[in-house]
Amino acid sequence: MTDEKEFIAQLLNPKTQNAAFQILLSQYQKPLYSHIRNIVLNHDDADDVLQNTFVKVFQYLKNFKGESKLFSWMYRIATNEALTFLSQKAKLNGLTSEALQNKTIDNLKADTYFDGDEIQIKLQKALVTLPEKQQLVFKMKYFEELKYEEISEILGTSVGALKASYHHAVKKIELYVTSN
Repeated sequence: MTDEKEFIAQLLNPKTQNAAFQILLSQYQKPLYSHIRNIVLNHDDADDVLQNTFVKVFQYLKNFKGESKLFSWMYRIATNEALTFLSQKAKLNGLTSEALQNKTIDNLKADTYFDGDEIQIKLQKALVTLPEKQQLVFKMKYFEELKYEEISEILGTSVGALKASYHHAVKKIELYVTSN
């Protein structure tokens, strides 16, 4: 991709906006889908949240100050959209967030887009027991292989705190997997 500031200018210019947005979609659609899917777990829900994410990106791009990378800003929007979606879905179904996630995990085997095995399901069940921040840090580091510096920009947390969160998450997951 061209220089980021130049690319953002293309996204904001009505004459070059459509072509630039197609580039944005082709570059970020798959990684953002994977990120969202790691949070919401369900394919259809991930598609909905991804669509909402791109709508928000397009809607608020004029407010992007460039204090972080475009990638980090978009991931922050995707993360917030996914967490809001889960919260609203849980509320709508009269469930806690953890109960909703457990229900979704139970339905993973029937999801044609899920190619995991029993170990993956056990890992997902272990993740549900973690606090939200530890879940996010673990998923971004383990599944998406993001660097701590990238996660720091996305979540607005120091690298040291992220390393501690990841370490605690790994220990809790190991304990869960070995005791269940």
